[in-house]
Amino acid sequence: METLVTEIAPDIYRLSTYISDADFMFNQFLVNAEEPLLFHCGLRALFPLVSEAMARVIPVERLRWITFGHIEADECGSLNSWVAAAPRATVAHGTMGCLVSVNDMSDRAPTPLQDGEVIDLGGKRVRRIETPHMPHGWDAGLLYEETTGTLFCGDLFTAMGDAPALTEQEIIGPALAAEDVFGATCLTARTAPTMLRLAALEPRTMGLMHGPAYAGDCGRALRELSAAYAERFALSLDGGAPGRRGP
Repeated sequence: METLVTEIAPDIYRLSTYISDADFMFNQFLVNAEEPLLFHCGLRALFPLVSEAMARVIPVERLRWITFGHIEADECGSLNSWVAAAPRATVAHGTMGCLVSVNDMSDRAPTPLQDGEVIDLGGKRVRRIETPHMPHGWDAGLLYEETTGTLFCGDLFTAMGDAPALTEQEIIGPALAAEDVFGATCLTARTAPTMLRLAALEPRTMGLMHGPAYAGDCGRALRELSAAYAERFALSLDGGAPGRRGP
């Protein structure tokens, strides 16, 4: 098992570990700027591999920001390992997530971020976008890097299996197939509108946590996935969508 490093946009690196036994991929993203930022910490057991991969780009102790989408082991399981390795780094998460979890679980007091709040990294600017319960977790939120138009979209478009580092191939079908298996997305009246809010950004690249980085028509992909989830939500009101576990 190894962690591969790929530059998916200028000074934005995908740190990717494929676990063959699970047939599943775990990705973290490094924004290399005057104040480097890590989005997703990864599983605690993967910290040695991921930190070694980061060190091919920057010394780990240079890291200045550590953040993630929501509270889940593959998002923040190794949080305190990164805190120990990067003594000058600030932990940041959405305000709700800090109140209910991160204040307690982090060895370093976190900085709460408001919806739409921008962190100027020096050469890069990242914006926190609150997406509660989308795809899941009431503390959920994503990150948008404004200078490159890169949306770090977390568990959206999750796909099973290995994947290339960067693709323009269709990603809706694999995402819906994975949804049929896992049933991981919270389908609510807010799911589709929240995705349309992301589509309005018209990202140039999307960093998927479980799948390839995507360099096709990101706005269109978000709108198509939004429509598919809206259809599934409507079906759930009538007793459940075929091929899906539960409402």
